[in-house]
Amino acid sequence: MSHPEHSTNGSRTELPDPQVKPKVPRRRFSAEYKRRILQEADGCRAPGEVGALLRREGLYSSHLNTWRRQRQQGELAGLTPAKRGRKVDAQAAEIAQLKRENERLQAQLERAELIIDVQKKLSQMLGLPETPSDEAT
Repeated sequence: MSHPEHSTNGSRTELPDPQVKPKVPRRRFSAEYKRRILQEADGCRAPGEVGALLRREGLYSSHLNTWRRQRQQGELAGLTPAKRGRKVDAQAAEIAQLKRENERLQAQLERAELIIDVQKKLSQMLGLPETPSDEAT
């Protein structure tokens, strides 16, 4: 809540709200947008045209500098936003996937062995003759 305060000419003025503003989300620009803005900026010839373009789009000159550098590195790869966060290690991802598959197969093997044991006990209880595959295990 703001409180009125007297100014030097006697009129009341409003103090700014002391509340902290919520963090503005980071803006993301598509590769196509960057290409379009760079083409427009490259086409500016008169003094002040680039500044007017930047004000109209709500951009900073550092955006143009960064995008031009990215464009020199490669048209598609340079203008596409880089993924943020940790880089994925392909070998570590494959190892993790193989470990999960190994665990799944181990559980499946344990279930199969349990079923075989139950079948053996049942055949013994019923007095059925053993098959050659039963003798091998």
